[in-house]
Amino acid sequence: MAHGQALPAPAGEAGAEAAPILPAGPGPRNWDSVFRLAARLRKLGQDGLDIAAYAIPPDEMASSEPAAFHAGVYYAANAALGDLVLGRLRQPSGRGDILRDPAKADFPRWQAELVGAPEPASLIDRAANLPEGAAALRAELAKAGGVVASGGWQPIPPGVGTLEPGTVDPQRIPALRARLKAEDPLLAAARDGGDLYDAALEASVRRWQTVNGLEVDGRVGPISQAVLNRPASARVAQIRAALDMRRNAVRPGDERRIEVSIADYLLTVEEGSRVLLRMNVIVGKPARATPPMRARMTSVQFNPAWGVPERNAREDLLPRFRRDPAGMTAKGYRLYTVVGGERIEVDPTTVNWSTIRADRFPYLIRQDAGDNNALGRIKFIMPNSDDIYLHDTPDRTLFRRPDRAFSSGCIRLERPNDLLSLVLEGTGWDPARVQRAYDSRQTQSVALRRTLPVRLHYTTVVVEGSRVRIRPDIYGLDAAYVKEMDRGGVRVAAAGGAPR
Repeated sequence: MAHGQALPAPAGEAGAEAAPILPAGPGPRNWDSVFRLAARLRKLGQDGLDIAAYAIPPDEMASSEPAAFHAGVYYAANAALGDLVLGRLRQPSGRGDILRDPAKADFPRWQAELVGAPEPASLIDRAANLPEGAAALRAELAKAGGVVASGGWQPIPPGVGTLEPGTVDPQRIPALRARLKAEDPLLAAARDGGDLYDAALEASVRRWQTVNGLEVDGRVGPISQAVLNRPASARVAQIRAALDMRRNAVRPGDERRIEVSIADYLLTVEEGSRVLLRMNVIVGKPARATPPMRARMTSVQFNPAWGVPERNAREDLLPRFRRDPAGMTAKGYRLYTVVGGERIEVDPTTVNWSTIRADRFPYLIRQDAGDNNALGRIKFIMPNSDDIYLHDTPDRTLFRRPDRAFSSGCIRLERPNDLLSLVLEGTGWDPARVQRAYDSRQTQSVALRRTLPVRLHYTTVVVEGSRVRIRPDIYGLDAAYVKEMDRGGVRVAAAGGAPR
């Protein structure tokens, strides 16, 4: 390719990236920088990218086809630079929580710098370091990749009961010890306690639970064992996804906002860098996952009634009506059918529930407002296509669980009144007026003085200083993200060929 011919822009949104100009072929003193650039590109795996996607020509080509080698390296560098600056996935499928700003990234400036850089490998390094926490994530990725390269770890076999200090189990205890040694040098250096759950093993379990965001109790029950048994390759995928999701991510401004971390089961209200409120939440179970999204909270509703979605009616409430239709009526549930276009209420005690099938459920269900209502006494409305909202709940026990994926998709709040106080600031709603609204037992909606942005985000990998904490990929969204990354194929053609 002759000097001055344009390189194809990396795959992405049309118009977002200008085609750069291929630099002139290197003189005798510049070949080393091209070789160093090629060598750096072959290390893109340490940045969470698949080097097979960039068609990096082998160094041997430089002696037989120098022009093709030079052009091929810059083809690959341009594509890799685009992925490092803008994200390998410019707009990931189904990820409304991820927002990128190509204009702010100013990728053409990076492309122009690549053309004129005397040491282009250093430009790739700078781009790789752009994401927040990139150094810590790359270090964790290298460690996880090393575990995979050494063969990973064997799963802990199933057994009866929770493993806890003092337990003796000739199958599970040695397997647990071997599993933790793969990541914990302190345990690897300690005396081997054999079949006994000893103090060194307990300390290792507690360290591991802390890093993985689980309840730190030193006990290995079904939840901890399921996370321990995830293959090492799954951790690699999570870190790769975390690196890419951070690339060119839009940073929040100073506006007050609500952030719900689905993977951490946590809600925060933030204003700039200040955290005004933090509370536990319950999110959707894996079969009814809470969708990542961005929305704006517009109003709150006191004493909401619940129009039960069809799936909840069929899967959750039908078995309860079969067992105790009178009890369901006592809890405020009402049953309706439609005759001639008119909705007619039906007495649940008159229905032969043994004949009602889940796949042909003929009724509509509504639950009246009240103490037993599944939405509790307050509902926070943020219009969206998935009909997801934040709400109170009459069942407070689940907030003490370290794993809190139990809802049908909406977000249950541990302390709804604390959130209510913040969102109603400046509206004249003091605690006494709020209590009067509750006591009225009447459904009442109140528009917010200012709408609030709400982001439900799925972030399983968190960087805290130099430490990386990884939560379980409960919905498999990290795995799906990496599959989509790797399905992108080769970004550019080999030198002289057509883009693929």
